[in-house]
Amino acid sequence: MKNVVIVGAQWGDEGKGKIVDWLSSRADVVVRFQGGHNAGHTLVIDGKVYKLNLLPSGIVREGKLSVIGNGVVVDPWALLKEIDNIRTLGVTVSPDNLIVAENCPLILPVHGMVDRAREAASGAKKIGTTGRGIGPAYEDKVARRAIRLCDLAESESFLRDKIERLLVHHNALLRGFGVEEVDPAQMLQELQALAPQVLPYAAVVWKRLEEARREGRLMLFEGAQGMMLDVDSGTYPFVTSSNIVAAQAATGSGVGPKTLGRALGICKAYTTRVGSGPFPTEDTGEIGELLGTRGNEFGTNTGRKRRCGWFDAVLVRQAVKVGGLDGIALTKIDILDGLKELKICRGYKLNGKIIDYLPASATAQAAVEPIYDVCEGWSESTHGARSWADLPSQAIKYIRLIEEMIEAPVTLLSTSPERDDTILMRDPFAD
Repeated sequence: MKNVVIVGAQWGDEGKGKIVDWLSSRADVVVRFQGGHNAGHTLVIDGKVYKLNLLPSGIVREGKLSVIGNGVVVDPWALLKEIDNIRTLGVTVSPDNLIVAENCPLILPVHGMVDRAREAASGAKKIGTTGRGIGPAYEDKVARRAIRLCDLAESESFLRDKIERLLVHHNALLRGFGVEEVDPAQMLQELQALAPQVLPYAAVVWKRLEEARREGRLMLFEGAQGMMLDVDSGTYPFVTSSNIVAAQAATGSGVGPKTLGRALGICKAYTTRVGSGPFPTEDTGEIGELLGTRGNEFGTNTGRKRRCGWFDAVLVRQAVKVGGLDGIALTKIDILDGLKELKICRGYKLNGKIIDYLPASATAQAAVEPIYDVCEGWSESTHGARSWADLPSQAIKYIRLIEEMIEAPVTLLSTSPERDDTILMRDPFAD
């Protein structure tokens, strides 16, 4: 059996939560390896809805170890609130089934203040962040001034010194934006009050995962957002602040690359994007509205309306190649039921030339025009289908065309938000 890495193959919101939950029944350990609490997963299990932000999707499964790796930036207040919320739904959460890497950088209230002030000052050129401080927290990590989870166990003088150094930078930014500065003493008091609640979850994650590897325990690595939001490979600067590619699962979890096994990308049977940035196949007319309404395309965390459009095979093929994806889990095929015709983008036109990739230049990304193949839709329902034989022939043709264009197999198909409405064609865990 092989370990599996799950990543989004579009701009996020592809339905990773359900797929990770479905696959986690086979895994012993589920690891979240990047992102922050800007990444929302919605799980629907026996009609009950679970909305997760920081917690790995495996937390709703009994007997699984859920891990937040060192590549994640953690808002400790948001984490504790999420733990409390999910406990009210009958889910058991304790240090026995949830551990957080002791070297995780923390998202502090000042990070959100800086994030929101920047966005407000950018006006029409804003990135479209959630304003939750994820970007500024990653900046502090790289600048070597971050306060990490393990720092909460240190002496008062140690923590005070780190806070003062951090705020020299951030208070200068806040002054520039005309926002009230943060009091170091107040931040120290808040972190000291928080420490006893969150430190019980702190662990030497890399060591625990190495022990799991030696014992032959099956691991599932869960990414957030989607690869077109990767800080290196995505639609820069309209990206998140971390790496999302499958290779990041090793760095963000503290395991060697040979531990990762197989990589599975998740994408919708159409395309969505939330926030600003280029979107070559966006449909701002009737089809876009229809997909958004049928697909309930609103952000799990923010409620922001997602932009919708046709399936972009160029982007997904690029994600397959850059991410080393072995296959694709295709979600929301049922949203396309009843459409007379469907479009798939097979290439772009840029300055009169045909290209088969998304260029790195922000100007070029905004200028590309999609080239579509049109195929026949289907009138029958795919909603809730649990076997290949239950699918209309035209739906199968659509899936086969996607496979051909993205140069990767569709290994798993989701036909509704419910856990068991899933068709497995190829087992990602199999040797």
